[in-house]
Amino acid sequence: MCGIVGYIGNQESSPILMEGLERLSYRGYDSAGVAVIGSDGKINVRKAKGRLENLENLLKEKTVYGTVGIGHTRWATHGEPSDLNAHPHTDVKGDIAVVHNGIIENHVSLRKQLEMNGAQFVSQTDTEVVAHLLNQLYEGDMKAALLKAMTMLEGSYALGVICTREPDVVYCARNDSPLVIGFKDGEGFIASDIPALLSHTRDVIFLKDKEIGVLDRSGVKVFDIYGNEQHHEPYHVEWDLSSAEKGGYAHYMLKEIHEQPEAIKKTFEPRYSGTPGDYSWLPLTVEEVKNLRKISIVACGTAYHAGVAGRYAIEKLARIPVEAAIASEYRYRDPIIGENELFIAVSQSGETADTLAALREAKRRGAKVMAVCNVVGSTIAREVGDENTLYTYAGPEIAVASTKAYTTQVELMMLIAVALGQMKGELASEKAQELLDQMHQMPALVEKALGTEEQLQKFTSIASHKKHVFFVGRGLDYALSLEAALKLKEVSYIFSEAYAAGELKHGPIALLQEGRLVVATITQTALLDKTLSNLREIKARGAWVVAVCRESLKEKVTPEADELILIPDTDDLLMPLLAVIPLQMFAYCMAVARGCDVDKPRNLAKSVTVE
Repeated sequence: MCGIVGYIGNQESSPILMEGLERLSYRGYDSAGVAVIGSDGKINVRKAKGRLENLENLLKEKTVYGTVGIGHTRWATHGEPSDLNAHPHTDVKGDIAVVHNGIIENHVSLRKQLEMNGAQFVSQTDTEVVAHLLNQLYEGDMKAALLKAMTMLEGSYALGVICTREPDVVYCARNDSPLVIGFKDGEGFIASDIPALLSHTRDVIFLKDKEIGVLDRSGVKVFDIYGNEQHHEPYHVEWDLSSAEKGGYAHYMLKEIHEQPEAIKKTFEPRYSGTPGDYSWLPLTVEEVKNLRKISIVACGTAYHAGVAGRYAIEKLARIPVEAAIASEYRYRDPIIGENELFIAVSQSGETADTLAALREAKRRGAKVMAVCNVVGSTIAREVGDENTLYTYAGPEIAVASTKAYTTQVELMMLIAVALGQMKGELASEKAQELLDQMHQMPALVEKALGTEEQLQKFTSIASHKKHVFFVGRGLDYALSLEAALKLKEVSYIFSEAYAAGELKHGPIALLQEGRLVVATITQTALLDKTLSNLREIKARGAWVVAVCRESLKEKVTPEADELILIPDTDDLLMPLLAVIPLQMFAYCMAVARGCDVDKPRNLAKSVTVE
């Protein structure tokens, strides 16, 4: 949610801030703004409602000059998208400017107190509270004012702050919202995410909760909430900037769909030594596995759907009870979890607020905790430790709708299932090796599945007018249908729902009518006859059926479908890694055909760092 940037150095800050905001626009695009300290010592603010292009046009008309500044791209939480509610926000005199990602939970009470002391608010946002609070706390030392403010602020925040009375310093702070700091040759940078910094530096530090950063042209210093200086080892970013660019594709989403063979390969190889029974990458001993009473896989959105697939696979191979739970609900039901239980947090960004809160609850209750995550140095990864984090090596994912992060999460779920199954003695070594060998071949099979793109482009050109779409499947195909429905609604705004195919007759079948579009995933051979029976029920109501089907089932499925999308064969458990490819492509092509902004769907942001 929201993206913040900051710069101090010897170059004009405005172009650097705008470049950073462009690379963070997936985090929010309701409005954008910059604040720059000019040569006259005053803070010049420019902000505009809507996409970043509006701010660019404003800056062409009203240029701002200066080598110190902060910027923000907004995903609205408090107050509608507008010029006034756009960040940066300033205090009454305009001497302090603030950008913020997160939610200040006690902003109402602080606002009342500040107004009593003379503050005049012009926006509806919670962030403006921070600017006025810093103004009233400032006594000649912004570091001291910021430290004191942090003891008064409740909620989540990543803050960037500049002040006319300290014109050669950029301050930043964080609590439960990500913040990255970079420094190189007399230049300092802050940002919500690494891509905003990569064209300038590859060496970064990740600010921890309740820490502040102080950047000037001589370097960076970090302090804890008590004002004690802290040392952080720099992290060197290995992937290059081209990984976060379109590379000739029309959209980031399409590029990231096509990057899945490589992402799957990179995620698999570190966990495959070629030695049978080698699961040293899994932070569990054989004794711990044999004593496990239950596993909880907790996540949000797409990551939750990967967890649902993991539940099917782990229960089948390891015979351990597994719960897949939505993180935003987990804490509030007073979950039953404790010793000899495993909690797996799944998050692409490693900053998902609800998942992080659920993880902390599980730790508090004595469970063993692990994470599946794509971002090194993220809060969730630090919370469980690198030794308990299974990284997906998907690389940066810029499109808001997740694709390659999902496939690599599912891939790790399958690897965990195989490892647990063999360590517990439930999975024969021959079958385990067979599954691993097939996973080793998965990148080539995914490459073949990408060949469905042209067929889907033709199909969606005539189907894009549909207002409702059902997705159905059984077993792992149902888990996949959940993700397929989410992808379609995210990027095309078509109302789509997923149902276990056998549940149709328990209510949803009432919605079927002539011409209704139903997408069926058919990859599970043991459930084939049941699924075909469900398709006959659907066809009998006049619905239009598209079947995503493994090649070996073509002959049996063809009579029950109006359109057949064929994918290669592999083991039933691994089919989601192949079947998801045309389902992602279907959502993408539908969105393009409808003229939607594929990479930046309305009302959505990439990293949900607030509850």
